[in-house]
Amino acid sequence: MDFDALHSANFTLLDDTVSDWTSMLTKLEILKKDAEDGLRKQANKANWAGYNATVSREFIGRTAGEFGDAVVQATSIRNIMRDTRDELKTQQRLLKEAIERGRGKNLTVSANGGGFTVRENPDKKAPGGQTDVDALRDELQAILNKATEIDTTASTALKALVDLADHGFSDASYKNRDEAVDAVKEAERLAALAKKKPQDLTAADFDTLKSGLEKYSGDEIFAARFASTLGAQGTLDFWGGISDPRQAYRVGHERVTQYDDLQKHLSLTLATATQADTPDMSRWKAEMVALGDQPVNKSSGSMGFQVMSNLMRWGNYDDRFLTDYGTKLIETEKKLSGNGREMPLAWQRMAMDPYLNHTGTDSGSDPMTGFMKALANSPGAATDFFNADFVTKDEDHEFERETGGDGKNGKVGLSNFQYLFEERDWPQERDGEGEESIEGRNNLAMALEAATTGHPAGELPTEDTPPHNPGQAKLMESLVVSISEDNKRLTERGYMSDSIGRIASEYLPDINRATTDTNPAPGATETEKEARARIEKLFPVAGSEAVMDHRDVSRFLLTVGQDPEGYAAVEVGQKAYMANLMDYHLNPGLPADQRYSDDKQLLVSEIAHASGEISGTLNVGRQEAVAGLAEESDKKYAQSVAQWKNAVSGGIGTGIGVGVSFIASPAVGAAVGGGAGTVSSLVLEELFQDAEGSAKEAAGAKMGEDWENGLDANIKHTQNAAAEAAKAHRLPDESDIAEWARTGARDGYQHGGDFSGRVAPELQTDI
Repeated sequence: MDFDALHSANFTLLDDTVSDWTSMLTKLEILKKDAEDGLRKQANKANWAGYNATVSREFIGRTAGEFGDAVVQATSIRNIMRDTRDELKTQQRLLKEAIERGRGKNLTVSANGGGFTVRENPDKKAPGGQTDVDALRDELQAILNKATEIDTTASTALKALVDLADHGFSDASYKNRDEAVDAVKEAERLAALAKKKPQDLTAADFDTLKSGLEKYSGDEIFAARFASTLGAQGTLDFWGGISDPRQAYRVGHERVTQYDDLQKHLSLTLATATQADTPDMSRWKAEMVALGDQPVNKSSGSMGFQVMSNLMRWGNYDDRFLTDYGTKLIETEKKLSGNGREMPLAWQRMAMDPYLNHTGTDSGSDPMTGFMKALANSPGAATDFFNADFVTKDEDHEFERETGGDGKNGKVGLSNFQYLFEERDWPQERDGEGEESIEGRNNLAMALEAATTGHPAGELPTEDTPPHNPGQAKLMESLVVSISEDNKRLTERGYMSDSIGRIASEYLPDINRATTDTNPAPGATETEKEARARIEKLFPVAGSEAVMDHRDVSRFLLTVGQDPEGYAAVEVGQKAYMANLMDYHLNPGLPADQRYSDDKQLLVSEIAHASGEISGTLNVGRQEAVAGLAEESDKKYAQSVAQWKNAVSGGIGTGIGVGVSFIASPAVGAAVGGGAGTVSSLVLEELFQDAEGSAKEAAGAKMGEDWENGLDANIKHTQNAAAEAAKAHRLPDESDIAEWARTGARDGYQHGGDFSGRVAPELQTDI
């Protein structure tokens, strides 16, 4: 910074800028509140249907969220500008004070082009002579250097901040200029360490990297600067090198037990970085995809995909990047496997290959394992990926399916879902205990959970989670058909059942519709169309429906019911769903065009029957697990149901198009503690109490007794739900309503057992 520029600086314009940004913040805060309390809440409460239920509602939610991001970004800009102004004012004050002190020592300071000159007064010398001249000169230069640094780093920080989002606003938050500047400096310092040759990396370097990434992994400016400075190739070189004991022998010997922590925080940092829209990060993402099928370097046999996929196990990666990455990964797998004919040998770890994953679950040689974990955190990318083609019908491959209904097989195309879930030969892996690893397929199940539900795996939906879109519903249909065709795809891999159960619990309206055998069909009569329209009112679905065959749904539920966690997810969800349906349909204020029937007996019986059938089918699966080789005890099932109390406590899920009083998706219901006084909360509390009591009892009851106990419990919960709904709406025929629910629940439960026996006789043991 020029001497005269600082000495004569007028900060009025900068004062006005800070004032303007502060005023803007006040206005943005108002807009944010209006967007949150008005736009978003009204959109979430609205009874959306069709296209608007997914696209318009989601767009409104994102738009409302942009106002919040705008406030955060504007606050950061104001803070940086204010901090910069105040610090420059301080440097100007220090400059003038130094000049004044120099004047007292008979020294004169004058501007000289962009610089300055210090000299003694001609008529009176300085007490210290040239020493005083040099000291003042150095002090003034230090002040100018500091002012230059403040000005330059503020510019860098502001540019880095606004570059994070190409469209919309970034949610990066900084209290002052120093925070943003420190993020940039630290990113460059740590990237320089990561660029060192693996053999030169010390334990101190490792500790600095680990602690720095842990501190800054969620900082967008830091993450983008770190990743872009290191570069795509540098990222692969670093992780591939540090994981190779032949290269990183020194640091590996001292720090290998902490590699998992570094892997996690590096993954989180890179995930944050991919959300940035800077030109440098756009280049990083494109280069990383291009390097995926290339050897990392001459000394390593690992490909780029193998290294990078192990840095995807944590964090929310950019959807567009994951889509491009997944497309190229599938192309590579097709080349290496002969379009899926055999497991790619490149993905099978050999004795001398390094461990690229340090979590103890698997070696990291199969890039699909880490990529599936990334998709589990990125629902949008997961949906697109699984619905994309693996091979088309016309490509050179050997996949066949029955195509004409005549029992004859023919060549077909496969989606990525069908290939990975049904056909792929997953490489053999061992975990840290030497046992067969389940990580690959378990991550696949979690990725499918995200892809079908629209939210990260393992989480419950929130009121902002949009209803299912066509891609999610299509994938759900494929999943149900696949498990129905071959239940071993799930029963032989029970560890996938928790995710599959959670998926099913969020498609209960669709599943209930399927049990009515009213699916739309070509050439349907007017009577059939009318029956279907009534069922659509009985089980309303916002967004896109997953249209499933009754037979497939029954076989699917029977299979899911053979795992305690899968069983619990659907059973708890169905009880909440049934209770909310009773509450919704028995409400006298329900508009006439949304009513299934004015006949309350028919209404209650139909709800109870459908719910009973689902519970009955699940219980058949439960009995198979107890009777089979797994020898699962009833106690484990009861414990799994009881544990769901903690999962749903206080939760609110997505509305599914049945009005404001109908809180939540079937997976959540008006959860215990979150909907006090609601019908579903009372029913769930009763369900959890029964489960907790059962879990404390000795297991090992006869299958027939268990079936009867399940029937009695189902009748009890359904009957009480109907009675509570009638009581809540002050209906005069509460006793009749409870009785209609009892008979409907009994008949539905028994029908579930009978029907599943007819459509899946090979899956059942006689009770």
